[in-house]
Amino acid sequence: MNDYLGAHMSISGGIFNAPERGMTAGCGVIQVFTQNSNQWRGKPITDSDANLFKEKWQESGLHEIVSHDIYLINLGAPSGEVRDKSLAGFREEMERCSRLGIGKIVMHPGAHTGDGDETGIRRICEAFEELFAAVPEFTGKVLLETTAGQGSNVGYRFEHLREIIDGTSFPERFGVCYDTCHTFAAGYDITTEEAYQRTFAEFDRVIGLERLQCFHMNDSKKGLNCRVDRHEHIGQGSMGLAPFRLLVNDPRFARIPKILETPKGDNDEMDALNLKVLRDLVEKKKP
Repeated sequence: MNDYLGAHMSISGGIFNAPERGMTAGCGVIQVFTQNSNQWRGKPITDSDANLFKEKWQESGLHEIVSHDIYLINLGAPSGEVRDKSLAGFREEMERCSRLGIGKIVMHPGAHTGDGDETGIRRICEAFEELFAAVPEFTGKVLLETTAGQGSNVGYRFEHLREIIDGTSFPERFGVCYDTCHTFAAGYDITTEEAYQRTFAEFDRVIGLERLQCFHMNDSKKGLNCRVDRHEHIGQGSMGLAPFRLLVNDPRFARIPKILETPKGDNDEMDALNLKVLRDLVEKKKP
């Protein structure tokens, strides 16, 4: 596909299978986990796996493949086992992406576990200070994902992401992944033209649109400012079709990966259906 719409793809049977799965589902871009997302330790990427993945990627014609770190990782955790495992896990993620040639890692910034946003953000900054120095071979970017603010998660205000970016010696290494469901749940409305323009003007003022380097395209089961993270199929949730029409027709974001994380069906047929909904919203250029 010549557009930048796609979905999260399974890596079952080997990560090298993901590009072909993406192509079959009609994706122009895909997102993957580089390991089993429910385990702390992943299998190391062998040279043959890395070479086969790159070969399949090239054959697929996909514009971009982005990684998502495992959900177990919490860089906002206090000192202890979870923090130690999180640092090791994210370090391995950076090492695997370096081997695979993946240049963007999407991650949920972290949760403060009851110690407050400010403390959580400081811990996240300290973690990245350590991680970027420890894995110089990963030369790509970490994309901080906007969150719904559920539980003790930070990242539900644009200002939180700005503080993380500014809080390390490596500000140039960060971008942002804008999750439409999470950001709506956190209280940022994009469901009308006016609200859409206002929200992205605020994003630009606080973070800078040049840092917006990925979208997660998800409708929300719950309403505006609910602070609950529940994804829904495109146009079937509280957001409706309007914000997605605005997004897919915004020339500023034409070459930004837009990744579905909507509920899956058998054989990824729901991805194909959601992609069709998005593509049908694209306004045809007048000759």
